[in-house]
Amino acid sequence: MRWALVKVCLAVTAMVVVAFAVPLGLVVREMASDRAFSNAERQAATIGPTLSITTDPVQLRRAVESTQMGAARRMAVHVPAIGDSPPVDIGEGRAGAHAVAETRRIGRATTASVPGGGSALLQPTALGSGDIAVVEVFVPESEVSNGVTTAWLILAGVGAALIVGSVGVADRLGARLVRPAERLADAAHQLGEGRLGARVPEDGPKELRSAAAAFNAMADQVVELLANERELAADLSHRLRTPLTVLRLNAASLGEGPAADQTREAVEQLEREVDTIIRTAREQRPPAAAGAGAGCDASEVIRDRMAFWSALAEDEGREVRLAGVDRTVRIPVARPELAAALDAMLGNVFRHTPEGTPFAVDVHDASDAVIVLVSDAGPGIADPDAALRRGNDGGRDGSTGLGLDIVRRVAESTGGDVRLGRSVLGGTEVRVWIGLDGRTRGGAGGVRVRRGRRKRRSN
Repeated sequence: MRWALVKVCLAVTAMVVVAFAVPLGLVVREMASDRAFSNAERQAATIGPTLSITTDPVQLRRAVESTQMGAARRMAVHVPAIGDSPPVDIGEGRAGAHAVAETRRIGRATTASVPGGGSALLQPTALGSGDIAVVEVFVPESEVSNGVTTAWLILAGVGAALIVGSVGVADRLGARLVRPAERLADAAHQLGEGRLGARVPEDGPKELRSAAAAFNAMADQVVELLANERELAADLSHRLRTPLTVLRLNAASLGEGPAADQTREAVEQLEREVDTIIRTAREQRPPAAAGAGAGCDASEVIRDRMAFWSALAEDEGREVRLAGVDRTVRIPVARPELAAALDAMLGNVFRHTPEGTPFAVDVHDASDAVIVLVSDAGPGIADPDAALRRGNDGGRDGSTGLGLDIVRRVAESTGGDVRLGRSVLGGTEVRVWIGLDGRTRGGAGGVRVRRGRRKRRSN
């Protein structure tokens, strides 16, 4: 499109230059010729007074040589025979006798071509005797075309400058049109590849600004729909898993017997079905993409999720401590992603610690990272590596693979990491580093969840 605009502008400007420059060049040549012959006529007129007084060859020769053209040997005077006096030719004549006779006959100025180049102006002048003398002034070709070549060169230079300038302007205008279109196409490709943060600057012509605004609105809507889907999947995990845990505990207290066994079997089957649904929703979910507009207030999200889990904590007699959420803490993580990670960590606390076990959630805001600590007073983790592997594969009953894998993806998307260690409460501590500057961070103690240690999920 850009080169098409340049070619059109080049063709139009070239036609305009030719349409104006060629006629102007011809006018300049004609003006130079008129100027040369007008000067010759003025020179010829200077001999007129002398011819009206005398036809004496000596005096005529003296008068001719006193003129500019005569001194340059470019003027001649042809006097016809008067009475018994023979015709007189003074100066170097270049026009033929026929041309002189024709001028004398018609009685007006004529021009004649001169062998070897140039022209001769033949100017008739009346004598006192009534006869007509002819004054000849030679006009060389160089004088006729004087300044024409320079004028043509100037016109050619101006035309070339106009063409180059118009091409440059067309290229800039084309770039102004093409660049927004290229950005829009590139953003569409990025969005199609799953990079949901792709947005287009709303600049350029009005039509492309409208297209960019429509694209950004569409991308925001896609992100919102996918965020709602992720939030729904996360809600499904903690809304269904918690009552299933209660059902399993109640089923365990039923004792022995066919009815009790069937109940426990049904609960296990229901758990497997829920795990399958959650795992399928996770596998079909496209990867999150950080981009323009991504981010949330970690404190606000933690307060919201703790308000949800506090009801279950109260039922189970758990003491909850919440710290560091009294001020705004901005992180480059989408709200649904952080909520899913928190639900995964808090769900593990309820699932793997006895009722009545206290737990805490702390937020530390450093200059280049935000640290989220989820700690409990449970029995702890005997083998953190094994726990991490179990959190990765999602291949055993009762595990969907969401757990620490969700937390890891959230942390690593910001250049952070996840560590498991012993908490100050005596149980497990999950330390999540959320980078603010894209660099991987870590601290002493604990087991770090590294990207290279993640196992590939089998399809």
